Amino acid sequence: MSFFDEMKESLVSAGKDVSQKAKEVSGVAKLKLDVKSKEDYVEKQYAELGRTYFDAHRDDEENAENEQFKVIKEALAEIERMKTEILNLQGAAECPNCGARMPQGASFCSSCGTKMAEPEHFTGEVVDDEKFDE
Repeated sequence: MSFFDEMKESLVSAGKDVSQKAKEVSGVAKLKLDVKSKEDYVEKQYAELGRTYFDAHRDDEENAENEQFKVIKEALAEIERMKTEILNLQGAAECPNCGARMPQGASFCSSCGTKMAEPEHFTGEVVDDEKFDE
């Protein structure tokens, strides 16, 4: 019976080793996930700080970041132009007050009651977008 006792002890010991390794691996995986989560949080804070700085200084005449501000302003203007083009192609318009999507030609917003602007018609004209290809 000594053989079976040794076998039992060996299996119990191996089980404890496997259990300990599993705990270590899951602990490392959890820590890695926590590190990634904190890194993402810091990146979001950096982005928000940059957005806050940009909003606070976008109209300053002189600052060290004028070139970056110019590129951002041009990109934002192009994004708005493309969004308007999408709305026009879909036969829709956006309320200038609440941003609700309305059928093109609507006089008033059904969400907030704001008078809608005259619809912009997409002429098919291609805007010079070489400055955005840099």
